[in-house]
Amino acid sequence: MKHGKRYIESSKLVDKNALLQPNEALELCIKTAKAKFDETVELHLKMGVDSRYADQQIRGAVNLPNGTGKKVRVLVFAKGEQATAAEQAGAEFVGAEELVPKIQNDGWLDFDVVIATPDMMSVIGRLGKVLGPRGLMPTPKSGTVSPDVAKVVKEVKAGKIEYRLDKTNIIHCSIGKVSFGAVKLEENFNAVAEAIMKAKPTGLKGQYIKSCAISSTMGPGIRINVTKILNMRVSA
Repeated sequence: MKHGKRYIESSKLVDKNALLQPNEALELCIKTAKAKFDETVELHLKMGVDSRYADQQIRGAVNLPNGTGKKVRVLVFAKGEQATAAEQAGAEFVGAEELVPKIQNDGWLDFDVVIATPDMMSVIGRLGKVLGPRGLMPTPKSGTVSPDVAKVVKEVKAGKIEYRLDKTNIIHCSIGKVSFGAVKLEENFNAVAEAIMKAKPTGLKGQYIKSCAISSTMGPGIRINVTKILNMRVSA
């Protein structure tokens, strides 16, 4: 794989064998972000679980204290008062059955998060093959199926993100923008780390988090010592 000059220069700042503390890694990540736009800081966690087993699935949502730094386009499946409330809360798109063929047949996917009231799940079920592989399917566990969609819309707009284990047993999620600075990024990092520690499957044997790394959108990976995360005191 060929890399550009900016990436090569940034890579010179990173010791690939070093395991840094989160604050050190975030400060270095900011230094390696050389693009002309405000890069996203991405977190990658290799988990010691097996996604093939239902009791080892890791999925949930967490409110980032400093938000994500990006505009999130929200689609809400709801009717009546709930639909009106979702619009007033700032959802870009609100509808019901009429949206199914638009997504299923026309390939419309101009949204980042899908939220639904419980009564609409039978309708959305038809979109499972489209939304599921893209991580857009609403679920109660992630908080995107709710009788109070307006509340969820506001949370998502304020910086609530979903994390989930993929087929390779890795969790990928963004924790903000380079422009946030190391302090705010570390606060977001800690919020995600605590949420993932809370989601640890009961009775899991072996090390829960095998490795951790961060990177900016166009920057090199920076490895983090997972000891601090594994020893994190998780609040009730």
